[in-house]
Amino acid sequence: MPLVTMPREMGSLGKDVAAVVAARLGKSVVHHEITDQLANKMRLRKSHVMRFLDGTAGIFEKLTTDQTSMSIFTADEVFRIVSEDDVAVIRGWGVTHLLGPVPHVIRVRVCAPFDLRVKHMMERLNTTDQAFVEKEIRLSDEALTAITRRHYDIDWKDAEHYDLVLNTERVSIEDCADEVMTLINAPRFKETDESRQKLRDLGIAAGVRAALRQDERTKKLDVTIASNHDQVTLSGMTGNATESTLAAQIAAGVSGVSGVNNQLKAATRAHHRFDS
Repeated sequence: MPLVTMPREMGSLGKDVAAVVAARLGKSVVHHEITDQLANKMRLRKSHVMRFLDGTAGIFEKLTTDQTSMSIFTADEVFRIVSEDDVAVIRGWGVTHLLGPVPHVIRVRVCAPFDLRVKHMMERLNTTDQAFVEKEIRLSDEALTAITRRHYDIDWKDAEHYDLVLNTERVSIEDCADEVMTLINAPRFKETDESRQKLRDLGIAAGVRAALRQDERTKKLDVTIASNHDQVTLSGMTGNATESTLAAQIAAGVSGVSGVNNQLKAATRAHHRFDS
């Protein structure tokens, strides 16, 4: 079954559209479920991670959050969650662009004019503090802009990054869900063996990157990781041959990896192959 991704555009009613689509499919919507795992991996409080992902973190939290690690561990958790096949819609932190290369992923943006978003959030939060809500929405948008610029080199608002853009000022929640369901039922987004393998390979590469980042001995390595039918290739530079060998060993231990082709170049050149 196709998987729907949506950015979190505060006050756009995307949350409501996602809920309707998921209910029709009998599956779940995922966003903050990833924060427990992220907090554990980064040794941070869950509330700290949630505020960073929402764009509402204070200056101290921003300074103490390793943004590169956040990106790596988020990617790993996203692929782990979607591989469980109980998710209809996944919303939030770069998922549209992270999962975009998978043929059976449908990229949807639900948007609305700023003033309408403010009105929706004031109603949802049961507040009359318009200035506060406006500030929170702008902070959230700015955070998403910074994240997608840094990690994907794109402007998340550009329509070209989506298969479907819906404006809830003019289209109801139910009608938005109807449009999404039309794409879900379209042959071009049908899940195939090839699309499942693409998702699996992206997930394996993300898992290897997370494993290298989590290990103190390899966390600073900057290597290129690719997976093709569960075979991982590592390329780039390391400080020495020991780091190269260690990186290949760690990669070989990641779930799903059937072999590692180590093309890392070090002070002493070496070529190793590890089969698991």
